[in-house]
Amino acid sequence: MALMFAGLLVLIVLNVPIAIALGLVGAIAVYSSYGVYALPNIGLTMFEGATNFPLIAIPLFILAGAIMNASSISRRLIDFAASLVGFVKGGLAMVTIGSSIFFAEISGSAVAGVSALGSLLIPAMKSRGYSKEFAAAISSSAASLAIILPPSIPMILYAVMSGESVVKMFVAGIFPGLLGALGLAIVCYFLARKHNFPSEGRFQASRVWKSFKEAIWALLIPVIILGGIFGGIVTATEGAALAVVVAIFISAVVYREFSLKTLWKSCLDAGIQTAVVMLLVASSALVGLYLTESQLPQQLASSISGLTDNKYVILALLNIIFLILGIFLHSAAAIILVVPIVLPLIISVGIDPLHFGLIVTLNLAIGQQTPPVASVLIASCSIAKADIWRTTRTNLWFLGVLFIVLIFNTYVPDFALLLVHMIYGS
Repeated sequence: MALMFAGLLVLIVLNVPIAIALGLVGAIAVYSSYGVYALPNIGLTMFEGATNFPLIAIPLFILAGAIMNASSISRRLIDFAASLVGFVKGGLAMVTIGSSIFFAEISGSAVAGVSALGSLLIPAMKSRGYSKEFAAAISSSAASLAIILPPSIPMILYAVMSGESVVKMFVAGIFPGLLGALGLAIVCYFLARKHNFPSEGRFQASRVWKSFKEAIWALLIPVIILGGIFGGIVTATEGAALAVVVAIFISAVVYREFSLKTLWKSCLDAGIQTAVVMLLVASSALVGLYLTESQLPQQLASSISGLTDNKYVILALLNIIFLILGIFLHSAAAIILVVPIVLPLIISVGIDPLHFGLIVTLNLAIGQQTPPVASVLIASCSIAKADIWRTTRTNLWFLGVLFIVLIFNTYVPDFALLLVHMIYGS
């Protein structure tokens, strides 16, 4: 296993795409262990790994986000958020957080969120006197709420890898996601007072009502999707398909801002994003097969259990591992590569896999903000035309919030799973 991970690290350092690196390492491991006769199984294993039914939700949620990017749905959500919180000191930063919550409930993708909202809000913040580093930092950190709040794409991946319920994972993310949003807002308020960032006028009920009427159809999208999923009417995969249908209907029929050309562009953008994730899934299925047949996860669990059987110490060690991995790996790759290895360990020491899935997701939300990989931060800095390292220094305030939420949810599992227990019982 050490040689396999060393080879993977070398390929990543050589700038080989992670999905290709995983596939190469997996194929070489299978060949060296089982010989040439095992090679025909490689293609079948990768195909089966990428065609798991719950995974169909991933391209569909990505497509729903792309459709929203191509229409005025994002702008209407921003206008409504501005009417609610724009009067607070540092109003546009608050609007960024509020808009990110709304967008997260539809797309499940942090990159899609920062691309859609950042392209509108970052220039607006810069024009109002916010530094480009601050604008990029808050846009990036707020966008990562999308992988904590439902319908999170990383949560879907974790559920598939661990055999947990996708819906229960979604429910588990609600309270931690809202807690993270509240923490980001508090930090924004104090930084706004420190740097004298402006508010966006007085609170006006008439403005709230007007923006609400314009955004009501957009606001119905998460209500329909999550209401259907949590109400047991549709599965998470069917909910993703419903998200696409509703987004097209609202954009084309209600707002009349959607055409076949726009649909083609949305499908193309979504196809490119989906290809990246699904190639990772297919390659990792090959690695996962090798690890399973070699009993490596069980050996790792036995080794760590020999050092300590204290689940809180083990959780601390796993947090460190995932924080480090988040620096170098895409969130999908980290889940797919590591979860099958450590799952036997967490089960053996009595850690709830649902609780652990939430911990993994929170770690990876931080990983999206830590260079050099930092996919969401890079996208945000690109829009803001800001240096990634200077932005990271500003972003430390928001990373601190996400880290506190991580530690709190790690060691207070009753809070982390409170809503799950309320709905489904203990």
